[in-house]
Amino acid sequence: MIYVCKVLQITLPIIQGGMGNISNAKLTAAVSEAGGLGTIGCGTMTPDEVEKIIVETKKLTNKNIAINIAISISPYVTELINLVIKHNISVVSLSAGNPVPYIPLLHEQGVTVIALVASVKHALKAEEAGADILVAEGFEAAGVNSNLELTTFTLLPQIVKNVNVPVIAAGGIGDGKGLAAALTLGASGVQMGTRLIATKEAPFHDTYKHNLVNASDTETLLIGRSVGRLRRILKTPYAMKLKDLEKAGMTLEQYSEMTSEQQHVLGAIEGDMENGFVNSGQIAGLIENIPTVKILLDSMMEEAENQLNKSIEEIKDIRKNE
Repeated sequence: MIYVCKVLQITLPIIQGGMGNISNAKLTAAVSEAGGLGTIGCGTMTPDEVEKIIVETKKLTNKNIAINIAISISPYVTELINLVIKHNISVVSLSAGNPVPYIPLLHEQGVTVIALVASVKHALKAEEAGADILVAEGFEAAGVNSNLELTTFTLLPQIVKNVNVPVIAAGGIGDGKGLAAALTLGASGVQMGTRLIATKEAPFHDTYKHNLVNASDTETLLIGRSVGRLRRILKTPYAMKLKDLEKAGMTLEQYSEMTSEQQHVLGAIEGDMENGFVNSGQIAGLIENIPTVKILLDSMMEEAENQLNKSIEEIKDIRKNE
């Protein structure tokens, strides 16, 4: 944990997940200012759009930030890497594709590379290629998901056991107890997306935020299994429409068109739940308020410490009676 904080130049072992085309400077800067690693997710945005967010973010914070490039989703991978170099971004996370071809180029520029992985096999390949840090993401997570459908609680310890680089846990984490659980399973920190949506600095529609606060434990659904493109989203009128269309037989082309970043923006930014969708991880059922990012991250650290101390004391008491 300390090593990861040092390498990423952060004070808290908490990373913001990439948020595709709804990424913005305000939330990214707030996460970094609070001690975590704010991340700009490039999604399908053009290099010009991403550059504007980078410039705006750097006006709001002088703390370290990261860029997330979804390899198989963005048509501008090479151009985005050039932007990273141009603006001296020191951390890049690579997801949704094979990171191996890009790691040497980023290392040549002194960039720390985080690779998102969804299996032990993927983790070993990323480590062999030189990834500095791995993010083990279970399919509890929001948005684009692995077809392997492994849970965070099972995936994380298996990856930790098989690699020598630090591993960050992602998927189903949104409070201090989740952070404590991840650390207990061998993680060096956590990555969050959904929980950061429901914060005061996040410039998303109030409908999105309040839907998360009011969500139950079964309020998310997986779509795209029939076409091999899993995505976890919040249950909304549009989500149910997608589910029904998929059940009736949807082609990959239709699915891609109806789950484009345009529909993502409609739901998340404009609050149009009839014509757009919003990503959500299963952690939504635990979200009860909309704090500032700093209050959220500080409370997570305090809760994690208290939970770990409590568990240690209880184990000691049990051992006394053996």
